[in-house]
Amino acid sequence: MRATELFMPTLREDPADAEAISHKLMVRGGFVRQFASGIYIMLPLGWRVMQRILGIIREEMTGIGANELSMPTLHTADVWQATGRYDAIGDEMFRLDDRGGRKMVLAMTHEEVFAWLASRELRSYRDLPKIWYQIQLKFRDEPRPKGGILRVREFVMKDSYSFDMDEAGLDKSYEKHIGAYDRIFERCGIEYLRVESDSGFMGGAQAHEYMAPSPAGEDRVAICTKCGYAANVELARSVAAQPAAPAASGSAPREVATPDQRTIAEVSKFLGVEPWGLIKSLLYIADEKPLLVLVRGDHELHENKLARHLKAAVRPAHPEEVLEYVGAEVGFVGPVGVAERRVRIVADETLRPEGPAGPREYAAGANKPHTHLMGVVPGRDFQAEWADLREAQAGDGCPDCGEPLAVDVVIEVGNIFKLGTKYTKPLNATVLDESGQERLIIMGSYGIGPARIAAAAVEQHADERGIVWPKAIAPFDIHLVHVQPKDELQSDVAGKLYDALKAEGWDVLWDDREERPGVKFADAELIGCPIRVTVGKKAGTGVVEVEPRGEGGREEVAVDECVAAVRRLWEAAL
Repeated sequence: MRATELFMPTLREDPADAEAISHKLMVRGGFVRQFASGIYIMLPLGWRVMQRILGIIREEMTGIGANELSMPTLHTADVWQATGRYDAIGDEMFRLDDRGGRKMVLAMTHEEVFAWLASRELRSYRDLPKIWYQIQLKFRDEPRPKGGILRVREFVMKDSYSFDMDEAGLDKSYEKHIGAYDRIFERCGIEYLRVESDSGFMGGAQAHEYMAPSPAGEDRVAICTKCGYAANVELARSVAAQPAAPAASGSAPREVATPDQRTIAEVSKFLGVEPWGLIKSLLYIADEKPLLVLVRGDHELHENKLARHLKAAVRPAHPEEVLEYVGAEVGFVGPVGVAERRVRIVADETLRPEGPAGPREYAAGANKPHTHLMGVVPGRDFQAEWADLREAQAGDGCPDCGEPLAVDVVIEVGNIFKLGTKYTKPLNATVLDESGQERLIIMGSYGIGPARIAAAAVEQHADERGIVWPKAIAPFDIHLVHVQPKDELQSDVAGKLYDALKAEGWDVLWDDREERPGVKFADAELIGCPIRVTVGKKAGTGVVEVEPRGEGGREEVAVDECVAAVRRLWEAAL
């Protein structure tokens, strides 16, 4: 395509509100434009990238026997009410009424509608297994959209659903998707991890996420480079380091005045106790009842772990609620004596007194103004229920092999869930088995965010000059820079090369604009096509330049050797 025919509005300056590299470069490179908060227009260059990603997805989904269809994005609320998610999902769901007063929703996802279709179209075990998928718009009313196309309110998503007779069939469908997803991300040229994850509001027995390492991400994963253990920190297990001091035999907790010392850092310094020798006491509300949550002072609570343990939504208590339920201000709350106030206590496993090391002693809030307790021993001075509540930290031991864990910041680019009968049961999606008995269909759900793949590729491969696209998803394969379009000889050479390169099957962007050479070269580096061919002043002597966008030097080649040189660089490109 000629640049004079292409809408590619590049910019020299970063957008004022952009923080993520992908946000900056995709706006500057003319790939996207923001329409409203969390709502983006895909410009021609961006849509070409999306189409290439979607092409890879379609090929791999076809390869595992999946059928593509298209579902509506406007749903009647009744199917969501049947599964309970209409009320369980909060303000992230767009809800509306039609002109007849019927309650409707904009699709966040499509489990309900696919199960609804299966309940009407799949009748017998002979109809199974099935894999259906779609590439469709989704809507999520994000409270804080950010990161450009990483966290948005409207987005294109590929989601597929498997339908099987039993768990063994689901296992096979799950493994098929793992193979397809691995190939999709590899072909798209991004680095990725497959990690254990929480099934969240999707539900189901097992889930994994596909994560692309990037500082722009909002998720974190714990990884063991030795044995391969990998999990989202909201699920990750780990072995904590640095235990507190052994308990002194028989000594009761003693009060210590700690005027205005509220935070872990302040109390640690004031008492001369390491953070891991403190108990962090956090009051939460679950099912409208108070709950005191305990973790070690050097650890952080992961609220999703707490919610999963309780099987209920949780929120931090307000300061006035802390005073009401515990009798102390925030900063001086502790576990000793709160059971008498009928406050349930849930403590992280690292505080558990059982084990070969025996009970340990800690400092904790005394539930009195400006006062802490020294020598608090879990199991002796207070009783609690125990759960894995803390967030895994870098340097913790791997739960499988003991080696230190690393924690990476990542972008979620895909997810897979074993749903079981969570959606088929309420929507009565059944088939007859070989004996004529009615059985619930077993479902799996598998999603990919194509725009997130694009953003992750930019994050992982960009340099100081602009985007460096992996060749499989670049908007064009070759950027043909025609330095002086008014020069007839250059135009003749550029035209012949354009035809020759296209004849080899490459997609070519021919920059034939009447622009300064510096502008053209800057745009070429910003847009990031894998290979650049420059037709400049040496074209009169039969010489042009070829250069890979990433690493590798520029070289001069004869015009009649240009195609061969491009082919060599193409084969070496990512």
